[in-house]
Amino acid sequence: MKLVVGLGNPGRRYARSRHNAGFRVTSRFAADRGIELDREDFGGVFGRGPVSCGRDAEPLDVAILQPLTFMNLSGDAVAEAVASLPIERPERDLLVVSDDVDLPFGRLRLRAAGGPGGQKGIAHIIERLGHPQFPRLRFGVGRPRPGMSTSDHVLEGFSREEELALPALVVRAAEAIGLALCEGVQGAMNLINRDPNAPGGESGRP
Repeated sequence: MKLVVGLGNPGRRYARSRHNAGFRVTSRFAADRGIELDREDFGGVFGRGPVSCGRDAEPLDVAILQPLTFMNLSGDAVAEAVASLPIERPERDLLVVSDDVDLPFGRLRLRAAGGPGGQKGIAHIIERLGHPQFPRLRFGVGRPRPGMSTSDHVLEGFSREEELALPALVVRAAEAIGLALCEGVQGAMNLINRDPNAPGGESGRP
């Protein structure tokens, strides 16, 4: 089984915030793959279903979790899900999707492991799992304006121009999840991490 976790904060107040990019991307992935996020389990919104990787491949059993613990306690929900579901190896079978202020708006970065990079949800998952060996897909939300704190930046909404661009970027990120699941993280990184705005940087959407 594969477990995809989208990070964010629950409630209407935060629904459109930059910090909820993980929720947006995993919701789109679920909708595209016909997986209903219709249960509350493992401290979050949960759904499970098959994901096709092509005509000749066996469908993957994929669970999607959006923790409702608030960002800084995301590890509680993830640790519970990893312990309860048939996740054989988190370093291969867990994928966490989060926002990242160190990436330009809309840029994607897939990594097989690593530190939290200042993302407190990732930090708490590392703490609760006891290791940083799990893949993560980071969605760039850009740096704060001069004089604005990082915490205020991620809790505010996207700009009007960003909201107009966001749907296509979320689609691309949702497709990146499918690529990472079906091709494996190492096989998917070069395609996903390429800057689509760089010369020769886009060779088809992932």
